[in-house]
Amino acid sequence: MNKLFFLLLLFPFAAISQSKASQAKQDGYEITGTMTGYEDGAAVSFLNNETGQPEQITTIQKGKFIIKGNVKNPEFKVLVIGNQPPAIPFFLENSLIAVSGNHDNPGQITITGSKSHDQYMQYVIGLQPYIKVLTENARDKENMEGFEKVAGDFVKKNPSSFVSSLVLIQLSQVSDKILNTESLFKLLTPDVQNTPMGQYVNHQIQEGKINMIGSVIPDFSQEDTNGHSLSIASMRGKYVLIDFWASWCGPCRQENPNVVAAFNKYQSKNFTILGVSLDQTKQPWLTAIKKDGLNWPQVSDLKGWQNAVAAQFRITSIPQNLLIDPQGKIIGKNLRGEQLNQKLSEILD
Repeated sequence: MNKLFFLLLLFPFAAISQSKASQAKQDGYEITGTMTGYEDGAAVSFLNNETGQPEQITTIQKGKFIIKGNVKNPEFKVLVIGNQPPAIPFFLENSLIAVSGNHDNPGQITITGSKSHDQYMQYVIGLQPYIKVLTENARDKENMEGFEKVAGDFVKKNPSSFVSSLVLIQLSQVSDKILNTESLFKLLTPDVQNTPMGQYVNHQIQEGKINMIGSVIPDFSQEDTNGHSLSIASMRGKYVLIDFWASWCGPCRQENPNVVAAFNKYQSKNFTILGVSLDQTKQPWLTAIKKDGLNWPQVSDLKGWQNAVAAQFRITSIPQNLLIDPQGKIIGKNLRGEQLNQKLSEILD
């Protein structure tokens, strides 16, 4: 997966970039930069799509730089001046583009000449009241509904815009309403759907349909730490977090204190956890349970990645989890850290 897509949340909508009147479409692009206060030789870089690291394209000489090239379709780029923050997200297309700014005021970079960037900034401005969804992970109802409306309205108004695929990437990253994202994706023109970002949106949609929010999980059973069969059906009537993890999984062990805190806080409020371990040997599994203080039911068939329950739910990476309601309906998934606490607080407090 192109790493840049995951970087979108790192600079979701820097208000540092403002666009003005667009130029007519050209056979290629020419970016003319006027950057005062920078020493000669200061690097002008794009972030590498795979590594997320700056790759020098040119340098500033006497406060100026020029970059020329050609793109098949408008592309999301991240510009870095002088190898220093802030990173500047913008849409590059075949047109005459001007970038201007000052070393002493890096938060006020101006970009003009790209119609796609104009559209991007329209989206950025519209999203500002709900920006905490991305910057502070504020997933409360008001912010989420506002975010979803801004994103949906933009896509409906701009189905042929290459910016719309970026909008849907961000929507898929924060919204559980995967069918809504799919309906918006179907509005996009074929050339937008078939770009790398468009294909990534489609991949996220197909992944999101696995263990979809609102679906009722099928029953399953597996042996607990004492060798007794334990079924998820026996836990009906409670909110249950089905937690997929393993003793050898570093990120799982790092997340365990958050899960323990959630259990301790809500176990008296009709909430419990069922751990499903992808371990292969019993003793490391038992040792990790004791060391991490995982005082809730645990099951495993000790088959590692071939764990039957993990296969049933198409789990291909850990940690992962599913939150189900007392009727067995999925109401959340992949809830970590504060997200888990927020969701449990929403339904149990």
